[in-house]
Amino acid sequence: MTRACSIVFALLALAGAASAEERATYTNPVYSGGMPDPGVLVHEGTYYAFGTTGADRLADGRVFRVLSSTDLVNWTDHGGALAPPTDDNNKQYWAPEVAYHDGVFYLYYSVGTLHDLNFEIRVATSDSPLGPYKDNGLPLEDGAGAPFFIDGHPYEDDDGQWYFFYAKDFTDTDAGFRAGTGIVVDRLIDMTELAGDPKVVVRARHDWTLFEANRAMPMLGDKMFDWHTIEAPWVVKRDGKYYCFYSGSNFGTTNYGVDYVVADSVMGDYSDQGRYARVLRGVTDLVRGPGHHSIVKATDGKTDVAVYHAWDPNMTRREMCIDPIVWTPYGPRCVGPTVAPVELTPAIQR
Repeated sequence: MTRACSIVFALLALAGAASAEERATYTNPVYSGGMPDPGVLVHEGTYYAFGTTGADRLADGRVFRVLSSTDLVNWTDHGGALAPPTDDNNKQYWAPEVAYHDGVFYLYYSVGTLHDLNFEIRVATSDSPLGPYKDNGLPLEDGAGAPFFIDGHPYEDDDGQWYFFYAKDFTDTDAGFRAGTGIVVDRLIDMTELAGDPKVVVRARHDWTLFEANRAMPMLGDKMFDWHTIEAPWVVKRDGKYYCFYSGSNFGTTNYGVDYVVADSVMGDYSDQGRYARVLRGVTDLVRGPGHHSIVKATDGKTDVAVYHAWDPNMTRREMCIDPIVWTPYGPRCVGPTVAPVELTPAIQR
């Protein structure tokens, strides 16, 4: 979708909105501190956002910044969510997401080291959405033993069965695939154990997802690849179909953005991969690296809103932004990325 189309959709949304007194206005970023990879949980009318902290510890000694809001616009900082399960300062903590089930909050997160790109996904629990969360002592196990295993997304289907979408590496180029990170889905036996039979959701096929040409991969003996990245799954069910949104390309560039695939069943097969980032993408000299998002309902209970990160102008931190999702005859599109004041109103659903 062109930038002109984005503007048209924004104008249509405003034209069909309620009175000015009922509108909530925001300007991105809605949180200007470091908040990469915002995973958002909605619980009892409150939005809780969890952000990547990397190798840093917050003032309380914990990792994963936690914010809360009742309107998606004004956010309160509550410090860190998780006491690190190790004293190893080389460990990086990425991509937190929280699910609520039977009175327990489950924090899924990626942890590993950058020098060898060896990451796993772990689970921590709490009786409060704000934490503190305690690691349960065991990593989730990928069915194929992937050494790079990140960006877990728990999804509960209508029948109460939970599934787990995550990103892992593939090095083959069979059937037109590109080497790189792709997304799979597996069934959760319980909230802390996978069935061990992951199915491919989406792998790279198109040029726009290139992360780096001639990239040396340390876990593969520094073998060189034109490495593509597809990561950060988030699933929405609409009109009986499962939409797996994902981010692709290099997170530090304007090429980075959000696309989707769609299926009739939660386990797939998924299809309709885009030849470019159709939902959300960067704007040269304006917005760099928008993506790794969550999608939640606005306070009206109808409007889907993407909560995502984008770089500040000096490329020193990734800040948290929001913009509505519009469901068009051509698929979902984000009214953004926006940088001017916007009225968060019910978007026109087509």
